[in-house]
Amino acid sequence: MTTNPLMQTIEALAKEKNIEPTVVIQAMEEAVVTASRKFYKGGEDLKAKFNPGNGQIELFALKTIVDEVTNPDLEISMAEAKGMYGDDAGVEVGDQLEFQKRTDVLGRIAAQTAKQVIFQKVREAEREKVYDEYNDRVGDVMNGLVKRFEQGDIIVEVGRVEAVLPRKEQSRAESYAQGDRVRAVIRGVSKSAKGPQIVLSRTDPALLIKLFEQEVPEVYDGTVMIRGAVREAGDRAKVAVYSRERDVDPVGACVGMKGTRVQAIIRELRGEKIDIIDFSDDPVQFVMNALSPAKVQRVTIVSDLDKVMEVVVEDSQLSLAIGKKGQNVRLAAKLTGWRIDIKSEEEKRKEVEAEFGAIEAASAEADAVPVEGDAAPADEAIVEAAPADETK
Repeated sequence: MTTNPLMQTIEALAKEKNIEPTVVIQAMEEAVVTASRKFYKGGEDLKAKFNPGNGQIELFALKTIVDEVTNPDLEISMAEAKGMYGDDAGVEVGDQLEFQKRTDVLGRIAAQTAKQVIFQKVREAEREKVYDEYNDRVGDVMNGLVKRFEQGDIIVEVGRVEAVLPRKEQSRAESYAQGDRVRAVIRGVSKSAKGPQIVLSRTDPALLIKLFEQEVPEVYDGTVMIRGAVREAGDRAKVAVYSRERDVDPVGACVGMKGTRVQAIIRELRGEKIDIIDFSDDPVQFVMNALSPAKVQRVTIVSDLDKVMEVVVEDSQLSLAIGKKGQNVRLAAKLTGWRIDIKSEEEKRKEVEAEFGAIEAASAEADAVPVEGDAAPADEAIVEAAPADETK
């Protein structure tokens, strides 16, 4: 067991901040060098080293052996070096010698500087550790406790670190109090942020996918695959599923017996409605599935290049297909990647009638135009010339 007081402090600080003791030692060495430069105010090349034997951080000025000294702060002559260490010391030109300097004379200002440097370096190391630990976990779901609120953002305690759940990443159907448990997906990890580095989300579709993995064994083991998920957090979501085995119904597996599996997810998302649909490689069939629960009459691909489809539904199904404030068709378009133009049977009938009317009008107009044989007689088309100027 370490009995050295400084080493005990270093180990305690490293344990508290979850970093290596060597990081703390390097920070202290750098702090002593920074403080010493403020005190000595010379151009010396200073270096600090932790001495585990006496538990002290020692300061040295480095000087290079040269034939002719041009900068006494950084150089020492060969003759002087041999005078200090003897002719048999084996020193050569280019070698660096260390000259110990006092640290007990640094004073209060230097000590304060050292303290600030140590705090800054330890904090940087701590943030680097958090980044390295959580950067590979982006997309994972984490459980935490609501610690406090900052201008609409929620600060969540996750293990030994703090994470932030920004206002824009919160579902409008949810509210929290201090001490509440919250489950959220890691949206990103920042190195430069001043506050918490880990950004959480309750609105990201990745949260929905992870919840299905936790609740549905077939999704977890890969038998049922989630091919897409879109959300309008707090209101509605659509999930496209696909089974890799013929005898497994992907929608049934996700819904569960009497809806138990999907209900558990809905409860976690505070009542968000979830449409689970079959994925299809055929874009027309996929769009028809995505517009569920509305029943589609027919689908026409308007443009393959621009990915535009025209969908016709019965008059009674139009409002269901469009959804509240266009939500159903908007989510379907986002899920499938196609722009969907929905029309009712009546609208389509009127459109077709209008097109036929336009064609008939154009045809009648073409019949009314005189043909080449019906032109007026040539003599009727002659215009009388103006009389010649008689004064000419």
